[in-house]
Parts: sequence; structure tokens; C-alpha cells
Amino acid sequence: MSCSGSPTTPTSTRCSGPPRWTWTSSTAPARRTSARFHQGVPTYCPRLVSVGSRGSLGSLSSSGNLSQTSAPADQLDIITWSGNVTKSVSKPHGRNLFLQSLVEEGQNPSTSNGGSNSQKSVEDKDLIECLENGVNFWTDYSKVQYHPQSLYELHGSWTDFDKFDNYGSAQEVVLDWSQIEEMNERLRFFVEECDHIQGIQFIVDDSGGFSSVAARFLENIADDYTNTPVLLYCVRDPVTLGSSRNKRESITRSLHDAVSFAKLSSYCNLMVPIGPPSLSRSYLSPYLYIQDEKPFHSSAVCAAAIHSVTVPFRLTRLGPSSNLAHSSGNLDIGELVHILSDQGRLNMITALDVAMPAPSLTDRDAMGNIEMKLQSLTPEIRDEDEDPYSVESLVIHGAIDRGGQRTSISQVKDSVCSVYEGRETRAKFSHLAVSMCPLPVPLPFPSIFRGNIGRHGEILGDNSEGTQPKGSIDIESVPMAARLRSSSAVLPFIERRSGSLQKHGVARGSVGSQVLRDWGFGREEVQDMGEHLAKLLRPFYPEMDLTSDSD
Repeated sequence: MSCSGSPTTPTSTRCSGPPRWTWTSSTAPARRTSARFHQGVPTYCPRLVSVGSRGSLGSLSSSGNLSQTSAPADQLDIITWSGNVTKSVSKPHGRNLFLQSLVEEGQNPSTSNGGSNSQKSVEDKDLIECLENGVNFWTDYSKVQYHPQSLYELHGSWTDFDKFDNYGSAQEVVLDWSQIEEMNERLRFFVEECDHIQGIQFIVDDSGGFSSVAARFLENIADDYTNTPVLLYCVRDPVTLGSSRNKRESITRSLHDAVSFAKLSSYCNLMVPIGPPSLSRSYLSPYLYIQDEKPFHSSAVCAAAIHSVTVPFRLTRLGPSSNLAHSSGNLDIGELVHILSDQGRLNMITALDVAMPAPSLTDRDAMGNIEMKLQSLTPEIRDEDEDPYSVESLVIHGAIDRGGQRTSISQVKDSVCSVYEGRETRAKFSHLAVSMCPLPVPLPFPSIFRGNIGRHGEILGDNSEGTQPKGSIDIESVPMAARLRSSSAVLPFIERRSGSLQKHGVARGSVGSQVLRDWGFGREEVQDMGEHLAKLLRPFYPEMDLTSDSD
């Protein structure tokens, strides 16, 4: 999950399933909580609460990386058991080559600034090979310093992720009041660090039991922070979108998707489903070399898209006499929610699209097809979207011309406006935010760019066959375009979940009713979820209001 602090600041919270999915970027959030190293040196930490399973942090301690102290296993008293205790201690995970290099640089800062360039190049190649072939935890490529309050591991006996694969599998955790309260207290700590909380960005792996944990957490947030907008990203690993093995598994999976969607959407103001089934065969494939079986690759694309679409939160709010040379289009989370969910169809489910890298804005042919260049990261939506009631927020940052030079803010705005004015079907409302700053590509960003991408993200040509993928050694930054849109394109996504709940859970004699009872849902609660999903469909079918309004 992610939360946002002062008027230009995000605070963060994350509920994740298997840690293989999460990408942590050192470029966000903009404002941070100050803390200290164990040596007493001041540093800054993201306003983040990350919730995961036991053992999901790899070589990183749950107390963060600002302290080297943690309670030994033999000092953790078990006060609820008076019988014999058998202790099993697993071998701690060691740091990979990349994390070891970070430790060495911290101990000897001169090595990161000095030394021969040839030696540094060899070292970077070794680090890249280590990351490409040896990422087992999201902490294996994280450069961020974490506050001791940020990382929380859920207690419980479940360690087999294959069994933690549906909404009901987390009931033991959800019913444990002490764990939920601990999560609430950690969030409260960071909220109190904010002068004014702008909103909460919440990222969850909703493919399994963590959707249930997140729903409980979000419910408490809705109660405790009533007027604080919540922007929810439901992110899935493409690998989890495979087909079920039998009919019962298929029904259970459909019910999980429906229940998870109904519950999570009940406690947020704007929801962004993310989980493309394949990036290697998408419109991004001419420019990106992505191996779908590597979450290290796909998560980098999703993280870059989230980073880009939230750029307006980190832009300085401009006054009448402000300099417009570097950015334009500042928004806070509440304003974005208002734009996308309070206009047009009044729909709160939005699609996320990305162009990585963004096309040259002085190339009229490329700009004329910018909507074709924007690849949707939201699954199960319509490819064609000619909705006159759609509303959208488009962000372009680091745009370049054909020569690889940065284009000005006014050039970007003029180019985009000319393209949008030529649309056959125009959106009801479009917001544009522009920044001169591109997306940086430092280590540990994966090597996912094809040979036709230049050092600053310029598209060199279409011939990239036979070339090695490029990464942080060859590319410094890339221009980005990202868009959130609320339109009828998301209708199939909502209809599928509403239909699944009606067919397998609500209809009399449905085979999934026992599954829902096993998950702890009574008939009235299932009906309430069905009514909530029907409510999400009403913006697309106004006649539903006429037939359901008995007053």
C-alpha cells in the first residue's frame, strides 16, 4: 500500500504476496521521514508500511537497514504456551553481489566516486548478471533505507504460498486482532509525521490471501481517516494469471477475483487494476525485451508506470508568477480522484496505460499514433475505446525530439493538444501534466531495453534483432508517457467479476456457495457484495438506476 503525506508528499503502505513481485524504486516518494543510521548519521526513509509473510524479506531484517540489532530467536518468549518447545532455525539468506556492493560503498564512499572507469564497468556487468539471474526477493534489488516501522512480517504457520492462494486462506491472519492493530499503529506513526496528509497510495498483490489482509487494513483506514482519499493499485504477477487445472479450481479462482474486487473497491476512492498477461507480446515488445517468467522484468515496467502516472503529486504547485520552464500540471491525490471518478461516467475503476519509452514529440507520425503507443497494463479491458464520456490524466516527462534533445514544456503541450484535437471521439475531460525530468535508469534497473533504444531513451530504428538487451550501463534515462483513464474500456473487467459472483455465489444452488461459506461469508454478505458490484456497473448502464429505484 502507499500513503501520501503533506500537500506534495506521498506516504506509503504495501500489502504484498510473494515478494517476487514488488519493485522498489529509490525515486519515490518525494518526501520522507528522517531517521538515523546505527552510526548516528542522518538519513531519510520513505513513508512506507510494507506487509509481507515471514521470510519474505530475504537478507533484510524486519527492523529495516538502519539498525543492525534484532532479537535473537532464543530470546523471543512464547507466553501462550507452557509445554515443551522445539526450535527450528533456518539458515539466514545472504546478500547477493549487488547488496554487498552497496554495503562496501557505504563503508568506503570513495569507491563509488573514484577508481578506474574500466574496473567500474567490469564490476557493473557482474552486478547486472547477478540481478538478472539471482533475484529471489524484492529486497535483492532494493537500494532504499527503511525505517524500523516500515517492514512488518505477518505471524502465522502458513509458509506455502500455493496454499495462500485465495481470499479465504488469510482468515487466520484477518481474525488476529493484534496483527491488524500493529499494522494500524505503524501507519499511524507515519501519518503523524505529515503536516497534512494528501492521501494514501495502497499497492496490493490481490492474487491470493493478501487481498483479504488488505481489505481489512483498508476498512480500518476508511474508519480512521474518513476524509483522506485512497488510491488503490491491485497488482498481479503475469505468472499468476494462468489457467486453472480443474472445474473446482476455476470456480474458486473466479470467486476469489469477484470477492477480492468487491471488498477492495469498497474501501478506496479510485482503483487501478494492474496485471498484463504478457508484456513480451505487447505493443511494448519492439522496444523492450521482457521475459514474462521474470517478475524482476515485469515489475520494473509496472513500477515505472506507477512512478510516471504519480509525477503530478510531486510537482511544485505553481502560482501566477511561477516559472513554467520545468513542469506543469501539478495535482494532489484528491484532485486526481475528483477528475477521474467525479466526472464523465462517475466510474472509480481506471485503466493504466504506458509508453516506455515515449515517442518523439516532434515526430508527427509517432504522435499521431500515441494512443497506439500507450500499452494498457490493466487486464481484461476493451482494446477499442471510443467513449465520449471518458476522462483521463496523461503524464509526459522527459520528452525528446528526433535529435534526442529535451523538448520544452510548451512544445509538449502544443504537440499533445494538436493530436487530441484531431481525435474522432474526444474525451469528456483530459488533464495533462508535463515535466522535463525523464525516468532515470540506474542500477539495479533490469536490462530490458532493446538495441534500438539510445542512451537517453531515443528510438534509433526498428532493427534490434540479434543485439543484447540494454540496461543501466548503456542507458541513462528514458522519456515516459503514462495515462490513467476512466472509460467504458474497463466494463468487461467489472462485468466478469459481477457475473462470476452471481453465477457461482448468489444464484440458488450455485456450486460456489459452500466455498464462500468456508471463507466466512453468510448469504446476506454475499448479496451485499453482489449489490456493490452492480453499483459499479450502473455508470455504464444508466437504465439500471431506473429499474432499481423503488422510491
